[in-house]
Amino acid sequence: MSDNTHIDSSYDESQIQVLEGLEAVRKRPGMYIGSTSTKGLHHLIYEIVANSIDEALADRCDKIEIIVHKDKSVTVIDNGSGIPVGIHPKMGIPTLEVVHTILHAGGKFGSGAYSVSGGLHGVGASVVNALSETMEVKVCRDGHIYRQKYSRGTPVTPVEIIGDTDEHGTTTTFKPDPEIFDVIDFDFDTMVTRYREMAFLNGGVRIRLIDERTEEKIVKDLHYEGGIASFVEYLNKHKDVVHDNVIYIYGKKDSNIAEIALQYNTGYTETVFSYANNIATSEGGTHLTGFRTAITKVYNDYARKFNFLKENDKNLVGEDVREGLTAIVSIKLLDPQFEGQTKTKLGNSDIRGFVESIVTEKLTIFMEENPSIAKIILEKALTAARAREAARKARDLTRRKSALETSTLPGKLADCSEKDASLTEIFIVEGDSAGGSAKQGRERRIQAILPLWGKMLNVEKSRVDKVFDNEKLLPVIIALGAGIGDDFDTSKLRYNKIIIMADADVDGAHIRMLLLTFFYRYMRPLVEEGHVYLAMPPLFKIQKGKEERYAFDEKELESVFKETGWSKEDSSVNIQRYKGLGEMNPEQLWQTTMNPETRMIKRVSVEDAIAADEVFVTFMGDKVEPRKEYIHAHAKDVTNLDI
Repeated sequence: MSDNTHIDSSYDESQIQVLEGLEAVRKRPGMYIGSTSTKGLHHLIYEIVANSIDEALADRCDKIEIIVHKDKSVTVIDNGSGIPVGIHPKMGIPTLEVVHTILHAGGKFGSGAYSVSGGLHGVGASVVNALSETMEVKVCRDGHIYRQKYSRGTPVTPVEIIGDTDEHGTTTTFKPDPEIFDVIDFDFDTMVTRYREMAFLNGGVRIRLIDERTEEKIVKDLHYEGGIASFVEYLNKHKDVVHDNVIYIYGKKDSNIAEIALQYNTGYTETVFSYANNIATSEGGTHLTGFRTAITKVYNDYARKFNFLKENDKNLVGEDVREGLTAIVSIKLLDPQFEGQTKTKLGNSDIRGFVESIVTEKLTIFMEENPSIAKIILEKALTAARAREAARKARDLTRRKSALETSTLPGKLADCSEKDASLTEIFIVEGDSAGGSAKQGRERRIQAILPLWGKMLNVEKSRVDKVFDNEKLLPVIIALGAGIGDDFDTSKLRYNKIIIMADADVDGAHIRMLLLTFFYRYMRPLVEEGHVYLAMPPLFKIQKGKEERYAFDEKELESVFKETGWSKEDSSVNIQRYKGLGEMNPEQLWQTTMNPETRMIKRVSVEDAIAADEVFVTFMGDKVEPRKEYIHAHAKDVTNLDI
């Protein structure tokens, strides 16, 4: 809590407004933090850190430290101005207590304290307090150190002065309540990913993460003076870029600030992330629309002016100019209007024109001042346009007049009879042998089977026209019936669950990864809306006499022996290790892997789009070195290579 940050004296007790009390948080925690799983657990840290980030946005903080202690408590320290501690003019109790015990109490509802803020609901500190077994808050402010302790949302000490200091800032230590959370186990890698993003978005702010739970504590310093330009460099670190320097655009109008950074790589996918007041707007919004409209216009105007496009040529479209684009669009605004409680889409109508105007002006200047880079970008876009036209012709073959019309379905598909897509599921099965067993063992009314053979196209290294030419992927596209890329529409999906069923070995893992890459790159809503699953076939069959048991891994195998009292040394006990799905007969495959009553399947979800993008680029991209680095870093975690 150094003294190198300007203190804004306008942030005082009178600016803390109270909207309602702190009832029901412990009864319905999911309403406030999403869930009581690991995701909700991490949300507690984020709520406290968000307050520190808001201080940084107000130019009152440049250092944040987050510590995970051995006892599973967490400390967040910032060098902001410190939460006000005087008596609140309306509530008649210390303002520090108001902030931590009353819902919707904060400095973000009035004017003056925060011109820009992400935490508009004002529930952060009080909700974290309500869901913590213990909490202690120390405030360095006005020459003193103030402290108050709480338990499950209730103060257990008054606000008291425990010392003097010249520093300023807030230190919050909380221990999540085991009565609320399923498991209290913070994932440090998840934290690093999340707060690296915050450090990029707030260039100059230093975020330090410390994990004290390991034998030798782990320290991660996240500090990027380059801000979002460094963010783009980070996202492109495993890709081959087509121009060295990141294009950075900055603009301000009234209280609105726009920052955009972009750089092209040799790949074929668009990687664009947008933010409003540091909040990830995964569904985009007006700021992203303004950006996309502007770059399409700028490139077309430039292409016409300098004869990249001839008089009779068609204009480039959005997907042409965004092929291989990595970009960050970050907006800071006074009164953001987010659509829905999840804050994933920005709705401010004036922001579209604001961003579009700034990007058009600044990018046009950049292109004309850097003709060599402009040429590289335009030639890439023109090549993408030619591929798009080839893909259009192939795409027309995959479109069906009716979502349930069967005459054009793949020959190998064994379709189900149920016409209500919400009740159906399709198994995409590795190999004809397993596919045959699955077809015989399935529930024909609701389960469809699509066998695939051999390895399919790695779409991470291919343009969309190659996808439509691929004999392994085309049956998948046609069977699902919902289109591909910008045309993908989940309302036309023929099955509610898409279940990938592959062998529990290295080849099976590769096939799963290839399919997941395809779904993520070309049918992302399929993953985001929870339609994709992984079948979990057993690895072992244990039989004694007429009694059979199945185990999905070595640990469960041990549990079977413990539960039954059987012995591995008993000659009457037979342990069969399955090498592939094809070794199971139809009845076994149904019983272990396909029966909705008894099977185990895992839903594929995307918790963090940036982390997901990095995984696909690392494992499926052109560069070998990132894969080697990953294997070296995680080799110690491998327990059974063929599972």
